[in-house]
Amino acid sequence: MWFSHCTKVISIMPIRLFFLLSLLLFAFHSAVAAPSYQAGFQYRHMPDGTEIGIWYPTTSTPVHQHLGIYEQDVAPEAPSLGRHLPLVVISHGNGGGFSGHLDTATALAQAGFVVASLTHPGDNWRDNSHAIHVEERPKALSRLITYMLTVWPAHTIIDPSRIGAFGFSSGGFTVLATASGQPDFSRVTEHCRQYPDYYDCQLIKRHPGPLPNWTDSRDPRIKAIVVAAPALGYTFGRDGLRDVTLPVQLWRADNDHILPAPLYADAVSADLPHKPEFHEVRNAGHFDFLAPCTASISICQSAPDFDRVAFHRIFNADIVTFFMRMLH
Repeated sequence: MWFSHCTKVISIMPIRLFFLLSLLLFAFHSAVAAPSYQAGFQYRHMPDGTEIGIWYPTTSTPVHQHLGIYEQDVAPEAPSLGRHLPLVVISHGNGGGFSGHLDTATALAQAGFVVASLTHPGDNWRDNSHAIHVEERPKALSRLITYMLTVWPAHTIIDPSRIGAFGFSSGGFTVLATASGQPDFSRVTEHCRQYPDYYDCQLIKRHPGPLPNWTDSRDPRIKAIVVAAPALGYTFGRDGLRDVTLPVQLWRADNDHILPAPLYADAVSADLPHKPEFHEVRNAGHFDFLAPCTASISICQSAPDFDRVAFHRIFNADIVTFFMRMLH
């Protein structure tokens, strides 16, 4: 079992009933997650220069493609299929890029979603100059939604009433903010006094300056969110998350040494007004939410007892299932 919340249910359920339910759930899960299409792919720039990747359903034959440190099987520039399709936008973590969750994007496209992921200006692997200006991130994500609904040549295939967002780490903070979360950055000073070696505090130390001047960043077009290992989770509190009433799927890596429990994902889970669909991933580290990669750098390395490829089959299928349910 990947997720500890399953253990108690199994222990009290009669074995025969559990076996029958397992078969039914497996059949349902397989039917929902099984690819219906191939994934088309486009690499674009928005009018302001922001780099984006777009995945969408197609029947064209995919090819194997290298995209930086990642690989994917997609049909580049293939014609799109479908009508009234849901859109999912993706926000990466600090120092990342649009390609960091390309396997999740591909799985969603194969299930009939349009997916768009941006490289956040000033907070990416090339340019980290605005890394602490997290107030810029939700606005960039909203601009991506607007681009996909109005400028992207195939925008008429998207249903503007069916929009979801996925975010990892700083991207998790980003989608919580676009979903009406209101952080309180006055909490950061005390947090960093207590935990000066934590990643967020070290990042602030490397980029000295005033804390973000927060303005309302909610985007009512977003109807459901998936959040993995959210940065700055402790800055929200109950008051800051009281308006986040849309469906939330929340993920925590149990061996996250970048954003360790309980101040990030756990704090968000405790403070949301409605209980999220919460997944605790045993033996996973922070970067295991990124797509599998083989480069000899830290974000591609997993613990010896953790199979990132196997985990992502479950992770992606659960994200597809969640968005199919919530963006119906």
